Amino acid sequence: MKQKINEHLNDIQDFRANSSEEIEAFRIKYLGSKGILKQLFAAFKDVDPALKKEIGQSLNELRNAANDKINELKAAQEVTGNDKKVYGDLTRPGEPVELGARHPISIVKNQILDVFSRIGFNVSEGPEIEDDWHNFTALNLPEYHPARDMQDTFFIETDPDILLRTHTSSVQVRYMENHKPPIRTISPGRVFRNEDISARAHCIFHQVEGLYIDTDVSFADLKQTLLYFTKEMFGKSKIRLRPSYFPFTEPSAEVDIYWGLETETDHKITKGTGWLEIMGCGMVDPNVLKNANIDPETHTGYAFGMGIERIAMLLYQIPDIRMFYENDIRFLEQFKSVI
Repeated sequence: MKQKINEHLNDIQDFRANSSEEIEAFRIKYLGSKGILKQLFAAFKDVDPALKKEIGQSLNELRNAANDKINELKAAQEVTGNDKKVYGDLTRPGEPVELGARHPISIVKNQILDVFSRIGFNVSEGPEIEDDWHNFTALNLPEYHPARDMQDTFFIETDPDILLRTHTSSVQVRYMENHKPPIRTISPGRVFRNEDISARAHCIFHQVEGLYIDTDVSFADLKQTLLYFTKEMFGKSKIRLRPSYFPFTEPSAEVDIYWGLETETDHKITKGTGWLEIMGCGMVDPNVLKNANIDPETHTGYAFGMGIERIAMLLYQIPDIRMFYENDIRFLEQFKSVI
């Protein structure tokens, strides 16, 4: 019997299986109700008492070896099966790819550009580090002009003539210098002002400014362009223009849209008036045209500008401008479904 047990141990050690059916057949062969171990234990009662301890230990070793082999084969079969499911399907992606999200500022900027591109505006960009001429002087703000105090500027310490642009109007000046009318362009970009950071203000923000220069351009053309924009962007068809002051436009106006008073939120954001300011605009000052080598006697134009963060806060009811810059994944993931 000792020799038979050793032969079975060698057979168990050498056994290989290619399927779960072969593993089950092996289990039945050794551990089944009519299996080899059952037969050997039945014959164990006839063993010489002097050899029973040794033979009994060998039988237990055989049973443990059979159980271990079955568990080993089953584990290997599970790994092989999983590999086949994963690697056998050639239609599966190479790696799982999580859906990303555009930043809300990018979403709103693209929406604004899309609206104006449909009526012929092209996109122009310029440097964020600007010189005094393009950022101030060419825009009718000569040195010591009191209107310069309206914008707290970051100057480059080594050169007081170099600064971080305070508006994207500087891009419009550069565009007018390099292009002849008719001009119809819109300039998005990041701007910088030395302001205290709060829920409503930041030292870094984004603007979109538009410019149209041609012959016989009137304030009525400006109003119709802005009305088209508010309808497309907000679905609002009622606007008003209030007299205002900007150094580079004359006359100048603030643009309000009638947001309504249908909800508690409407009352809150409009302070109970129903009206909401969204941008500034006006007719380009003749001095600005002269500085860009455009004859104000033959050409006129209008300009407008708005803050992208302000528009995004309105559209998505975001209460704090600082949320745009904190890179909080919980905040950004809310825009996964927005194109």
